[in-house]
Amino acid sequence: MSEFLASIHPVAVCFIVCAAKIIEITIQSLKTCMMVKGQRLKAAGLGFLECTIWGLVISTIIGTLGDNLFLLAFYCVGYATGLFLGSTLEGKIALGTSSLQLIANDENTGIITEYLKENSRGYTVFEGKGSTDKMNMIFIVLPRRDTASVAKQIRKICKNNVFVVVDDVNKYSGGYGMLK
Repeated sequence: MSEFLASIHPVAVCFIVCAAKIIEITIQSLKTCMMVKGQRLKAAGLGFLECTIWGLVISTIIGTLGDNLFLLAFYCVGYATGLFLGSTLEGKIALGTSSLQLIANDENTGIITEYLKENSRGYTVFEGKGSTDKMNMIFIVLPRRDTASVAKQIRKICKNNVFVVVDDVNKYSGGYGMLK
């Protein structure tokens, strides 16, 4: 490998190291999210790939790091870019499950539950008392990738007269349409 890299222009080596580091750290970010979400087998596969890339990158720069500060700079840029790209990609993939807790008056509770029924979403309504009036809490568990659009639609149909809390869900079982 070192003979191959020695035959390439040093600037090209900097770009290769940067690109490899971006890929490695993006994989690392996704691997970490998969571990947290309980997808251990996928995380292990990504970990193997990440380690392979890391070994190639580190073996490329370890001998020349003191002589080539541009290589270090490209390594650092690749690391930072990989973190950004990995977290952005994970946000798009939206692994896991979320819960929505909505607090609304009776009128908006009816509007929300009708919307949820029309869209085949399970929910549970709890009656309660707010600081000034009777309120209801609607509890919904749904795939994380759907959370933002469902919350946005609910706020829209209730003209923003609903209190919304979003949480990540680690484990659950049973429920309407949510077997795991």
